[in-house]
Amino acid sequence: MDKTLQQFDKFLFQNNLLGWYEHHKRDLPWRQTTDPYAIWVSEVMLQQTKVDTVIPYYKRFMDRYPTIYDLAATDEQVVLKDWQGLGYYTRARNLLAAAREVVSTYEGKIPENPKELGELRGIGPYTKGAILSIAFNQPEPAVDGNVMRVLSRIFCIKDNISEQRVKKRFEQIVRDIICEKNPASFNQALMELGALICTPTSPNCMHCPVQRMCQAFQTGIQEKLPVKSRSKKQRMIPYTVLLLYDQQGNIAIEQRPNKGLLANMWQFPMIKQTKRNERSLKEMIQNNYRVKVKTKEKLGEVTHVFSHKIWKLSIVELQCFIDDHPERLSFVSQECLQTYPFSVSHVKVMDFLKK
Repeated sequence: MDKTLQQFDKFLFQNNLLGWYEHHKRDLPWRQTTDPYAIWVSEVMLQQTKVDTVIPYYKRFMDRYPTIYDLAATDEQVVLKDWQGLGYYTRARNLLAAAREVVSTYEGKIPENPKELGELRGIGPYTKGAILSIAFNQPEPAVDGNVMRVLSRIFCIKDNISEQRVKKRFEQIVRDIICEKNPASFNQALMELGALICTPTSPNCMHCPVQRMCQAFQTGIQEKLPVKSRSKKQRMIPYTVLLLYDQQGNIAIEQRPNKGLLANMWQFPMIKQTKRNERSLKEMIQNNYRVKVKTKEKLGEVTHVFSHKIWKLSIVELQCFIDDHPERLSFVSQECLQTYPFSVSHVKVMDFLKK
């Protein structure tokens, strides 16, 4: 690779790539600013999320929290509610925690120092490189999946991009070929090329500005790259979701633990279904939540797919008598539900609520 890079005409590559980007880049709201806070928010939202999905969330978020001080001063539950539907809620919690650290430690100024920036919660190598290059014009690599796909084809790299050592290799390649005069546009151009032209399947090589420099295209193996290990099969987990009403018509909700999947989000009570469980649903509810069930009716099912698992939710409506107020449950009116942050899976469940 060292020999290949020595022979690689990086200036021609930069000129062709940046010229294409200038004429074909999408008009995205975060590209209209160099404010490091706004760039940071956009990059966090774009992690594992499509651009079209992010745009309305980004606009609402920036309207509500125009400065890092506005975000840092907000309660986590409010931020999670504003994030509702965007998924991967750890991103929101990390963003809030890091914003508070910037305000308390750096007087509200996002650090330009790579080490200090990388130590903030939730900021990994990619996000750090994106902020430093786009907001501070530093020639730092910002290597995401799009960039690795483009470069694996340009240099015909057949290593598994899921491995950390290979990602480090791509970072070093970007350091070698980045345009030091305009690193912001260079990094964004690489990502844009991967998003619009050098796509995972059926890449549009005929319209690629760096086609002549692409080793994979020259040998006809562009669609076989990059090499990536297959992800593990998603595990199906069945739950019974309880729409549990008290005598006044209020419905039960509970808050998830403060660590793990969907931490601190709210949900309707759920009981995991297991083959070993021989007790009746009514008995389980009484033991778990200390309420007596009066009536029971199955309403339907909801399936929700996570990156690593699938929830199959069987929805049951119940009327109950409360012996002793369960600590785990809060009974609220349906109008009040709108003030709590719910994950998408339980937003789907709301369609089955009593009208």
